[in-house]
Amino acid sequence: MGDAQAEGEGPRCVGCGGCVKTLFVQYSPGNIRLMKCDNCKAVADPYIECEFMIILIDLILHKTRAYRHILFNKLSMGSSVDKGILYRSTLIHIALDAFRISFSKGNRADGASSTSIFSTIFNCFEVIGDAFLGNIIFMIMLFLGVRFILKLSFDITRYREVLFAVIISSYFKLFLFTMMVWEFPSSVIFIVEMFVLSSNVVALRGKHCTFSP
Repeated sequence: MGDAQAEGEGPRCVGCGGCVKTLFVQYSPGNIRLMKCDNCKAVADPYIECEFMIILIDLILHKTRAYRHILFNKLSMGSSVDKGILYRSTLIHIALDAFRISFSKGNRADGASSTSIFSTIFNCFEVIGDAFLGNIIFMIMLFLGVRFILKLSFDITRYREVLFAVIISSYFKLFLFTMMVWEFPSSVIFIVEMFVLSSNVVALRGKHCTFSP
């Protein structure tokens, strides 16, 4: 059925979020039958037969079903294929934040920066430190919110799922790489951040079914 089901919490219906035994039955290569959810009686995960661009469009449109497909059935943290994906995606997330901070500081400096090696190294460490500290503060506030709003008991596995959902749903930060090629006004960074925050909310809403008792 796929590695996502081999261990961990198993696959889920993208419609209602309920657990399902299997997403599809394969009769022969290229010949599969999608299974229905016992809870809502709909096809558990129709995205299995969709191209990646269709899934990406639904992610951009903030569809909870698309986020459930990615978080539960595609990139499950319990799968053997995705061991360590949380740590790799966290490093990428921090690197993108560091680039955003560097871009903002570059705009404020109006291109007037020191050319000494010492100054360059210091600026790099300063930017990475700002990105790291900013993410720590954000995650602390997020975990406190999840703890008191969702009444989530202390369970390191659940908090890792929250962190995983937030980082994966911050994919739009990859757009910052385009600033290395094309010139954008600094207001674009604010727009990207607002889009990322709204994606985080949708992802957590889709993940909420695993937090319920």
